[in-house]
Amino acid sequence: MIDLNDYFYFVHVVEKRGFSPAAAALNMPKSRLSRHVAKLEERLATKLIQRTSRHFSVTESGHIFYQHARALLDEMEAAEAAIQTRKTSLSGRVTMSCSVGVAQFAIKYLIPEFLHTNPKVELKQQVTNQAIDLVSSGVDLAIRGHLDALPDSSIIQRHLTTVSWYLFASPEYLSKTGCPKSPYDLYKRPSLKVGWQTTTGHWTLENTEGVKTTIPFSPQFCSDDMGTLKHAAEKGLGLVSLPAYVCREELQQGTLVRVLPDWISGKAQLSLMMPSRKGQPASVRAFADYLLENFDDRIGD
Repeated sequence: MIDLNDYFYFVHVVEKRGFSPAAAALNMPKSRLSRHVAKLEERLATKLIQRTSRHFSVTESGHIFYQHARALLDEMEAAEAAIQTRKTSLSGRVTMSCSVGVAQFAIKYLIPEFLHTNPKVELKQQVTNQAIDLVSSGVDLAIRGHLDALPDSSIIQRHLTTVSWYLFASPEYLSKTGCPKSPYDLYKRPSLKVGWQTTTGHWTLENTEGVKTTIPFSPQFCSDDMGTLKHAAEKGLGLVSLPAYVCREELQQGTLVRVLPDWISGKAQLSLMMPSRKGQPASVRAFADYLLENFDDRIGD
């Protein structure tokens, strides 16, 4: 297996004309340098450097290898420089759209990190729970949650992450009503619901063994705002089903408890939607790539 450290150290030994001056320049033990060069020679089955206690010289094969190794390191340095230049010079406007829940709980840490790294980028965030037409709205990219596969269209769709939904309640609520032992213990309990259009709802629960059941409920409070629902649950107003990432801090603090921990109340996908990557400004492409690289680690299961 190629170890680029071997190349790096070999080049330094050649350019410094010896192991001792190279070790001093790199602030490392001479023995470590020697091991790297020896490993390189062993892998190549070729002597690259002739060295004795008084004499140092590069063999003919060593000179040939040095030219290629130096060129490789130059390309690596150029690649890093190109990225650093891109970061400092990246500019332009990005218009994005996402739901209230994604804005409040999923992306609030990612956006500042991206903008700190790219201070010349201007980001406009539209927050809405309504589906929008990206092209007519002038939106560069959107984050959308969905249970089923999105319909095929001219819109580019990229998977960001998978998110499980759980049932949550406050310790105060559970002390008053008792802790449910099975889904059937959920009947007629005070409940809260995401979405205000209908005043009735149902939980479709699935356990770790793949068993599914549906439990109807009549919520006392319905809202599109997950933050308000979470706060209501913390105050003991009822059970609520929310994405796992929404309640991570409350679980750690103990203000909410996961109810029926062997059951999930849903599994949703979050996808990145873009009209097209062709002709998109570099700032839009960079932000999209940033989300694709970081979203799952921060938000996903």
